[in-house]
Amino acid sequence: MGKNQRAEKISEQDGDLLLKLAREKILCKLGKGHDLLESLQTQVSSLIVKESRGTFVTLHKKGTLRGCIGNIDPVKTILQGVMDNADHAAFNDSRFSPLSLEEVKDTHIEVSILTRPETLSYTDAKDLIAKLRPDIDGVIIKKQYHSATFLPQVWEQLKDTELFLSHLCMKAGLPKNEWKSKDLDVLTYQVQSFQEKY
Repeated sequence: MGKNQRAEKISEQDGDLLLKLAREKILCKLGKGHDLLESLQTQVSSLIVKESRGTFVTLHKKGTLRGCIGNIDPVKTILQGVMDNADHAAFNDSRFSPLSLEEVKDTHIEVSILTRPETLSYTDAKDLIAKLRPDIDGVIIKKQYHSATFLPQVWEQLKDTELFLSHLCMKAGLPKNEWKSKDLDVLTYQVQSFQEKY
C-alpha cells in the first residue's frame, strides 16, 4: 500500500474549523471579519492540520465555480495553506473579478486536503486509462514546462476518462490528445474534502 492510502484523516470537527477559518480570512480581507482567525487556529485539536500538505480552496456561488486556488506540493501547513488559498481564491483567481462583500453570503466554500502526489507508471494510453480511478484520483500531468492538475471533484463534470485527460491536457496548454503520446509524466493524489452546508 502506497503512502497515499495511509495518509491520516482529518476529523470532521477540524474540517469544520478549517471551513470557518477560510470564511473568516475572506471576511477579514473585506474588512468585515470579527478577527477570529487566531481563536479558530487555537481551537484546532489535531496535529495533522499543522503538518505540511497540499491544499485547495474552491468557492462556488449558487452552484457555479467562483474561484479555486491551491498548492499541490506540501509547502505550507494545512492551516496556513487554507488561509492563504481562501484569500487567493476569493481575490486573486485571474478567471474572476475579486469577490465582493455582497457575494459572500451566496458563496459556498470547499476545502480540499491533498495526499502527497505519487508518480503513476504506465505503458501506453490504454494502460493509463485503466490505472486512473475516477472520483478517487486527482491527476497531475507534466511535459517540459507544461503542467496542470484536476482535483478528484472534477470527475463529477468529466466522467469519461478520455474526456477528463483531454481537458487536462488543454488546461496545461498541450494538444488535447497529448495524453496518448506516452511521454507525459503523470502523478496522482487523493483528497479529503470538506464543504460548507448550504
